[in-house]
Amino acid sequence: MPTTTETNKLRSDGLPVKTRRKICVVTGTRAEYGLLYWLLREIQEDKGLDLQLAVTGAHLSPRHGETYKIIEEDGFRIDTRVEILSLTDTPVEIAKSIGRAVTGFAEAFDQLKPDVLVLLGDRYEVLAAAQAALILRIPIAHIHGGESTEGLIDEAIRHSVTKMCHFHFVAAEAYRQRVLQLGEQPERVMNFGAIGLDNIARLKLIERDELQEEIGFRFGAQNFLVTYHPVTLDPRGPKKGVNALLEALDRFPSAKVIFTSPNADTDSSLIRESIERYVAENSTRAAFFVSLGQLNYLSCIRWVDVVIGNSSSGVIEVPMLKKPTINIGDRQRGRLKAPSILDCRESEHAIVRAIEEALSPEFQKITEKGESPYGAGNVSVRIKNYLEEVDLSEILMKRFYAIE
Repeated sequence: MPTTTETNKLRSDGLPVKTRRKICVVTGTRAEYGLLYWLLREIQEDKGLDLQLAVTGAHLSPRHGETYKIIEEDGFRIDTRVEILSLTDTPVEIAKSIGRAVTGFAEAFDQLKPDVLVLLGDRYEVLAAAQAALILRIPIAHIHGGESTEGLIDEAIRHSVTKMCHFHFVAAEAYRQRVLQLGEQPERVMNFGAIGLDNIARLKLIERDELQEEIGFRFGAQNFLVTYHPVTLDPRGPKKGVNALLEALDRFPSAKVIFTSPNADTDSSLIRESIERYVAENSTRAAFFVSLGQLNYLSCIRWVDVVIGNSSSGVIEVPMLKKPTINIGDRQRGRLKAPSILDCRESEHAIVRAIEEALSPEFQKITEKGESPYGAGNVSVRIKNYLEEVDLSEILMKRFYAIE
């Protein structure tokens, strides 16, 4: 059976000529690109593969730092740009963005004609790309399926994307079982671990003095790294939660605080405006970064005392760097968590108590001994090898796998 793309052209011996398999990867955010970096590099450097890169969403937005420039600086060619964002982040405009994304990806994929499409995660850009590829009969590989984030629209998007995909690269065995529960064939569901851990295994993190010069921020005796995203299924909006977080940070006036920007989700502008006001009022000890970049971000984790917020990186990557995580609210509810993660409610009192516990010598010992449930890296090369060798014939007509 063929394992690479074949053309209709024949060799002198009558066998079909094999061409480079075209792997198209979609990225819409700085965080997602950071997770995909080593997979992109592996595909780019493989002589049997042709990397196609489709860039969309926040990457193309001036408000979110135009992070497509980082992709180009890293040496990747952007094959297509799909503009989808509007000037506001209301639910109606986000829904309209999905429609624009489906149209844009349909046109892009029709031109690129990839052999396989690679999608990561559960954002609405991913849903749109999967819909377009499904209709265009393009096999889809999905990374980070089977997970649960019960406070987000991502929960429904992730499982919907699973049903549109043909290959699945999950981050833990529990997530593999959930994908099987959704009816996917076992031989198409691989548990290679979390792809973001490749960055920790392969990057040389920056020393403290050099990092301070790189980001223009001086660390103190105590340091916090904060990332807070919208909880998109909460009808109350993010105002109460972000205010509780900022009020809790005021209870640690000597701590230096590094904020990173929220995702381009519903009501993210409300969170960002609150953080920017806080930083302006506390300019001697706080700083806000639209995008630190993966190396600087991971290096910051290394040199802070605790990571605070509701980002998936606090659940997946931070434990590998032996730092405690304060996980606020419901955004990550349902994910597997290491012992170094403290869950707390979105209230000033609960956040303060969690920070105090995370800073305690007793909890620092727990953090040092803790292990991640998401593997130890070396994921990208395994995914690349699979995509290069897998048989794509008769892959589109999926059979439902029923668990007896």
